[in-house]
Amino acid sequence: MTELAAMSPWEGVAVVLAIAYLLLAAREHPACWACALVSTIIYTALFWNVSLLMESMLNVYYMLMAIYGWWLWQRGGARRRALAITRWRVRRHLLVIGGVVVAAVVTGTLLSRYSGAAWPYVDSFTTWGAIVTTWMVAQKVLENWLYWLVIDAVSIPLYIDRGLYLTATLFALYLVIVMFGFVQWKREYAAARAQPAVG
Repeated sequence: MTELAAMSPWEGVAVVLAIAYLLLAAREHPACWACALVSTIIYTALFWNVSLLMESMLNVYYMLMAIYGWWLWQRGGARRRALAITRWRVRRHLLVIGGVVVAAVVTGTLLSRYSGAAWPYVDSFTTWGAIVTTWMVAQKVLENWLYWLVIDAVSIPLYIDRGLYLTATLFALYLVIVMFGFVQWKREYAAARAQPAVG
């Protein structure tokens, strides 16, 4: 089998699908999850090939979340209605962020001692952060976009170092799309809260 390499046509396909995923997610369109599924299958192999082991494992998780997210957005809301955008309290955010940092330190330490993983602490931080944040997207938690802003910014130098230049460019573009997504979801959240309760 031909080895997947950085700057390959496969990376280009994954990037295009990843952009489609984010743009569709910003519009709350369930088709975003189909784009995510195919993109993550490709990225699982790409990241493994450049020794970003945690990123590769993260994409296996993304595959599962793509299926779960599609199901939840279609029929997982109250009374099987479309899932509504929600917000988390500050205390929950602090607990989640603290958990991500602790998990990143533990995993980064293990990877640095027992594997040849590149950038083990950064790789671990972006991986654990993305695990939580992808769950937030599936649950339609508004603040997921702010989490992505941090994760994507931290990921850019990681990908540049590994020669994944298209992916680094993708994540730079993500920083713009993420702000669009946040504004869009915040507007939808405010509009839903302004509507009178039914039933």
